[in-house]
Amino acid sequence: MTSIRRLFLTLLAGLIVLGAGIMPTHADGPGAADDGVLSVLVATNEPYGTYHVKSMVDEVEEQGGRMALVAPDLDHVGDDSAVDVVTLDEAADWGADLLVVNGATEWPAAVVNELDTLPVVASSLAYLQPEEAEFAADIRERLVGATAQSADEADVFGAHLGVDPSQIEIVGNPSLDGLAPRDPRPGTVLIATSVTYPDETGGAAPGTELLLETAKELQAQGRHVRVGLHPREDPALWEGFEIAEEGTLAASATAEVVVGIPGSIFPQIAAVGTPLVAVMDPTMEVPDYLVALSAEASTVDEAVAAVGDAWRPRHAELESIVGPVGGSAERLWEAWGEAAESAPGVPGAGEGGPTPVSGDTDPSHDTPSPTSGSTSVGESEPTGQRGLPNTGI
Repeated sequence: MTSIRRLFLTLLAGLIVLGAGIMPTHADGPGAADDGVLSVLVATNEPYGTYHVKSMVDEVEEQGGRMALVAPDLDHVGDDSAVDVVTLDEAADWGADLLVVNGATEWPAAVVNELDTLPVVASSLAYLQPEEAEFAADIRERLVGATAQSADEADVFGAHLGVDPSQIEIVGNPSLDGLAPRDPRPGTVLIATSVTYPDETGGAAPGTELLLETAKELQAQGRHVRVGLHPREDPALWEGFEIAEEGTLAASATAEVVVGIPGSIFPQIAAVGTPLVAVMDPTMEVPDYLVALSAEASTVDEAVAAVGDAWRPRHAELESIVGPVGGSAERLWEAWGEAAESAPGVPGAGEGGPTPVSGDTDPSHDTPSPTSGSTSVGESEPTGQRGLPNTGI
């Protein structure tokens, strides 16, 4: 049954072959898992970002594989982390077949440079800016594959890496596997935070003051306000509100509307079917596709009015933004495994990976159905008004 399901998902995903050709794996080189077990190390833009790959843990265990995050140290990793973590000093002897990075920023580049015998796959796991990153060239020359969660995300990820987006495989978001049906509770509004203050674990986003004032006003008007915290947000900033202990995505299924700072959680909430209101700060920089999922507000009054309108995007908009729903963890693990198997046995040979961009492109993506395995995506038509003009970047 598993093999039939795997074949179905593979056909559904329309898996593409990255690059000019497939090169044989050297028997003693990277990607040659002698015991048949795929072992993957991951380096994320936020060096301690275990939450970016937490949704892959069950799939890795089911497939009998191994996965660990490479972090600078273990000081900022919680004891309850479901994701194995190793330091960069430990990584070389961990026995990896593949290194996965979710961007071309400083920490992933440092890991790529240190683990110079491993093939590299770039997998978009969180939103980035649509401009070539500082370390893109260093990572690009080592790539043997690339994945993204949706077509719109692939366009941005391609710009970030400096590769042709049409050669980025669309796999969906593993966090949406087994998506629970929406069951909104009357009067409930969820506040989706970002990170207010940057620290050694990562950066921050503007807009918390407006979001906090909006939450207070909604509560004063009799709404049941709950708060879904970003994994790195300081909960002390949200004292006086009920914290959604089940997490932002699960809590969004029981909310009538979600108000938040645009981020990687927005496409996931849109897949649930819950209307979104984006609180926009003038200094905010987010890709257009995130803001396209929501009504927009730059004042408390606009945010409160948008909650009442409960605008939702059209199905066609969701297709390219959310990506396929259902079986995404399996597709991503298969993509990693195929990349490891097809990798050359020497480092620095990225000929089998995505093609660097040379001029303007008009990419088309071979993408699985956004509703495979789920019926919650895009069932509704828009109601009310869109709000303010799109100010995303």
